[in-house]
Amino acid sequence: MEDAHQAGARILLPVVTERHAPLEFHAWHPGVRMTRGHWNIMVPADRDPAVPDVVIAPLVGIDTELYRLGNGGGYYDRTLAEFDLRPRIIGVGFAGCLVRTIFPMPWDIPMTEAVLSDGTHLV
Repeated sequence: MEDAHQAGARILLPVVTERHAPLEFHAWHPGVRMTRGHWNIMVPADRDPAVPDVVIAPLVGIDTELYRLGNGGGYYDRTLAEFDLRPRIIGVGFAGCLVRTIFPMPWDIPMTEAVLSDGTHLV
């Protein structure tokens, strides 16, 4: 993240502001004051929400249609559904998480692409 910041990128971290609500993305830069958020995850202490151009979404599974299986909270799907203009969405996960289908529900939102730890790149 420091390298991306040094290259001129604005880094935004996902923040859970309340259970079952869309995520907010708060600005981060080297030296920013951090605090513990929901589930004890470190987040920027000062609320500085912004809309990302690119979202990197963790996944525990992804299917051939680029629908992701996350941790079950629905935070990314709720968040992505609210954007007026959908950003580029990159799912990242471990090798071996590719499945034929996750049996997506109507509210599931596919990734634009995915990258797995073995170098697999799905588009």
